Order: sequence, then C-alpha cells, then structure tokens
Amino acid sequence: MRSSKFVLLAVAASCLAVLAAAMYLQLVKDMLPCPLCVLQRYAFLGIGLFALLAALLPERARRVTAGLSFASALAGIGVAGKHLYVLANPQLSCGIDPLETGLNKIFLSVWWPDFFRADGLCDTPYEPILGLSIPGWAMVWFLICAIATASVMLQRKRSSMFGERR
Repeated sequence: MRSSKFVLLAVAASCLAVLAAAMYLQLVKDMLPCPLCVLQRYAFLGIGLFALLAALLPERARRVTAGLSFASALAGIGVAGKHLYVLANPQLSCGIDPLETGLNKIFLSVWWPDFFRADGLCDTPYEPILGLSIPGWAMVWFLICAIATASVMLQRKRSSMFGERR
C-alpha cells in the first residue's frame, strides 16, 4: 500500500515537473504551444491530479482514480503520437483550425492564457532536446506514467489472485 502511494506521488511530481518544463520552454525559450501541445498539457494535468487524488484516497477508491490517471496517460499517448505524426509529415499542420479555436475558448485558457492558450503551429521544427523532439519527450513521459499507474491499478488484483489480504 505504501509503495503504491509513493508511485502515485512520484507520478504527480513528474507531471508537475513536465508542466514546469513546458512553461520554461514557452516563457524563456519563446516556444509557443500548438493545439496538440495544449492537449498534452491537459493530459499531464489530468494524470497528475488523478494520481495525487489516488494517493490521498482510501485503497478502494485508489484503483478507480489510478484508472482515471491511466486513461489520461493513454489520451496523452494518442495526442503525442498524432503530434509526432504531424512532425514527420510537415504538410499536415494543425495550424489555425477549429481545434485551436475551441481550445482557446475553454475556461482554463481564458483563466490562465499563458499556460493553456494555443498560439503555435504543430509543425514548427524546434531543435531537439537530447536527441528527442518535445512531443517525443512527452510520449516518453506518458508511457512512464501509463506503466506506473497501471502497476498501481493491477497491484491489488495481483495480491488478491494469490489469496492475500491487505
């Protein structure tokens, strides 16, 4: 039980660090987020909040909230995959489209535009960081979060398979 709380808190802290890195890249390095970047930020926010909630809730509710964190990670994997596809095929830009317009009308975008407003283009070729593009790093972290939250979801199931009680 304690190890699952530690894993969930580590996932929440990782998501906070990724979001802080995104703000650094945006505000210091002038890398404007595109609509797919903003969707990935929402996914990291969902992963982190649900993981934190799972760590704070009793064990019965932990699997459900860890499952919501896992679902957020899967959504992030899908969006990061789409972003990587757009980068590999520059003729497919997400540019100014209904996705951007819709995202920029969500209350969080109005409330905190520096973080949730999509102003960039998805096919902007920013310089890689340690050999990976920004959506490539997002994919790595989404996969790590998905594996970690899946392990928490399956932990109780595994122990109950062997007849152990918690």
